[in-house]
Amino acid sequence: MKSLVFATNNAHKIREVRQILGSDWNIQSLAEAGISSDLPETGTTLHENAEEKARAVVHLIQLPCFAEDSGLEVDVLSGAPGVYTARYAGENASAVENNQKLLQELCDHQDRSARFRAVVALWWNDHLHFFEGVINGTIAHQLDGSDGFGYDPLFIPEGYDQPFARLPPSVKNSISHRARAIEAMAEFLKQRIPNE
Repeated sequence: MKSLVFATNNAHKIREVRQILGSDWNIQSLAEAGISSDLPETGTTLHENAEEKARAVVHLIQLPCFAEDSGLEVDVLSGAPGVYTARYAGENASAVENNQKLLQELCDHQDRSARFRAVVALWWNDHLHFFEGVINGTIAHQLDGSDGFGYDPLFIPEGYDQPFARLPPSVKNSISHRARAIEAMAEFLKQRIPNE
């Protein structure tokens, strides 16, 4: 079985990626790879944050790894929360607080179009490779559903009438921004592994 270290200890993200990639891959969290230190995340873009985290892991363990950063971009908020998605309501804000802040920011707006964007930075054969996934949608007027995490109770993906938090995980993991970026990475690896 092929192994990759995923530069996160976020249990939700680990579970999602394992479901997306299936049993062909052994995906290790930072803790499982023996990394206890926090990773830097000082970039001003998703791309910069993913790269920064991947390079930090490589510096520590010199193994194939990947990092991901994702963000919610709301049109009428000029792309916010964007790179600050996880800390929109403050540095240690909970998902509920972030969702409430977003609802407050949108309370006077009819246009609720948004997108989730994910950027994956893969360290493979001493080079960084980048993959991006995007899913368009709208922001609901109230929280709905208990599955998922983050803004899943508010984000309604294009083509659906329920937010991510109401959709079965198998559906979310087949259409999400993260799924699209991870699937692009998996295709890249599939083309290279037989020749290495």
